[in-house]
Amino acid sequence: MFLIEIPHVQIGLFAKMAVFDRRYFMRIHLLVALLAATAVSAQQDPAQTLITNVHVFDGVNDGRIENANVLIEGNLIAAVSADPISAEGATVIDGGGRTLIPGLIDVHWHTTYAYTPATVLIFNQGDMSEVAIRSMTGAKETLMRGFTTVRDPGGNPFAIKRLIDSGEYPGHRILPSGPFMSQTSGHADFHSLLENPRNSTSELSYWEKNMMAMVADGVPEVRKRTREILKYGASQVKITTGGGVSSQYDPLDVSEYSVDEIEAVVEEAANFNTYVLAHVMTDRGIRTSVEAGVMSIEHGFFASRETLELMKEKGAWLSPQTMKEEDMVWDSPVSAAKYKQVTDAVANLYPMAKEVGVNLAFGTDQLLDASKAYQQSLYLVRLGEWFTPYEVLKIATSENARLLELSGPRHPYQDGPLGVIKEGAYADLILVDGNPLENLELVGNPGENFDLIMKDGVVYKNALD
Repeated sequence: MFLIEIPHVQIGLFAKMAVFDRRYFMRIHLLVALLAATAVSAQQDPAQTLITNVHVFDGVNDGRIENANVLIEGNLIAAVSADPISAEGATVIDGGGRTLIPGLIDVHWHTTYAYTPATVLIFNQGDMSEVAIRSMTGAKETLMRGFTTVRDPGGNPFAIKRLIDSGEYPGHRILPSGPFMSQTSGHADFHSLLENPRNSTSELSYWEKNMMAMVADGVPEVRKRTREILKYGASQVKITTGGGVSSQYDPLDVSEYSVDEIEAVVEEAANFNTYVLAHVMTDRGIRTSVEAGVMSIEHGFFASRETLELMKEKGAWLSPQTMKEEDMVWDSPVSAAKYKQVTDAVANLYPMAKEVGVNLAFGTDQLLDASKAYQQSLYLVRLGEWFTPYEVLKIATSENARLLELSGPRHPYQDGPLGVIKEGAYADLILVDGNPLENLELVGNPGENFDLIMKDGVVYKNALD
């Protein structure tokens, strides 16, 4: 409401009027009230989109809701019904008998690593301006493959996330882990041999200064670094408790971090009401991590049945990748040899994990080559070697969303659930030309088969016209 003051000494022209017309000000007040009411009405009545004539896979239940209609209000789903929905004034999209599925979720996608070559990212430890540009443009490509949400398990995507969430640039939702953390000579240690020995006062590396990775040793230091990562805005914390492929100084068989160090990170994350995920492949490292309270195992290729049963008992998650040897060419012979060990183990892990019934997530871990980022879709199709199309799509939607909910109040998207099509859920939707519950190959070619991509109620692709 406007407050209009007219001091007596400043009446000016009004002083010449025989009668002071109060009706003028009444009209002003009425106009202001009308404008305010219109603004409130606009806030209460968000834009509506009605998608008609679709068969809905809701992300949870086997089969489809046939001949359905879905009403979106703002960024949320308002109704899903097999009966007609009345929505006067809504934008209507005729799905033409296609299949509507939830937006896909990738729980191991490196926003700042996937599209940046190793020559920039590792060997020169990154020009952050170039990394940011490549990552921002890459985020749009990821979205256009239908991946509307990712959990980012290492890197510095915070500014990119803010720009995407504000609507200024197109891209996927991000649940960031911030810099992943390891011990000295661990998976996150990119210092050269010539920089050893280092001490507590040694200068941070370029990666560390830019919150891309972090090295910490000993309980006091890992506590401090974990707090810094959480202060930066991490949804969850990632550590490495075993060797990795891309790193040069940690063979796959090594265990990283002591039990006391892992427990310290877990405690600090719990104090922030979130959880810890761990990069680890060996059976011993997985078991140690889970016993110390880690809730998500990234990779885990050499897990034994007994360890998977322990994970099931603890409610922990397994997040492997469907990688094959031909997927990536490594310049480093050390990395190439380790990659071969990993890909040889994939075919054994998935059927055993399915039989045990451990919580299973889907992530792709694409790295260092923008030309290979399309493999994100192919990795999803490969799950079909061990799972039905329904099981695959459920894992990549509602099951992945269930994992993300371990972030609790640190989860950055609290308006509604992800990974499902139901009333109150986020309007992250894909319209598939065909039935992916019968033909999983459809999701492997999103450019050809995804006719509509919506995220947060906004249409980013519409090929129906």
